[in-house]
Amino acid sequence: MSPIEAAATLFGLINVTLVVRRSMWNYPFALLMVLLYAWIFFHQKLYSDALLQLFYVVVNLYGWWNWSRSRADTGEVRVEQLDNAARLRWLAGCIAASAAWGALMHRYTDAAFPWWDGGIAMFSIAAQILQSRRNWESWVLWIAVDLAAVPLFAIKGLWLTAGLYLVFLALSVWGLIHWTKAKA
Repeated sequence: MSPIEAAATLFGLINVTLVVRRSMWNYPFALLMVLLYAWIFFHQKLYSDALLQLFYVVVNLYGWWNWSRSRADTGEVRVEQLDNAARLRWLAGCIAASAAWGALMHRYTDAAFPWWDGGIAMFSIAAQILQSRRNWESWVLWIAVDLAAVPLFAIKGLWLTAGLYLVFLALSVWGLIHWTKAKA
């Protein structure tokens, strides 16, 4: 356990708690967390997760803008819902992207657990995009990501991060319940 992992864990807890509550203040903590985790995952040879953190910087900036616009229109951050066809397209896209990214990581890097890590990364991308768009379905994907990430991080000896993802799992269930009640 390093001080950097401890700081990233703390920022992550604050970030996700604020996301569940639909608070705009989640974004500064998200940006701090993902920058620290990019460094951590790179040094653990979890390259998919390291690159994912860089993607998170961009999508968090988009989310900050999108949530600000939503709040300006209604006074609070609105929750949206996908139709069934869109849900199936997102799921199919996640599966296809996971297979393709896992294959690339397996073939071209010395990544630890390229398929597992790659699947977590691709489902995380979809979840983060949906969350930035304020779709409650993002929480379903976050639950799946958290369930897959905990054992991977434990195997890599990232105990604080594994524990953080256990807390993220509980927060994701809370987020799913809270956002489902608030959906448009």
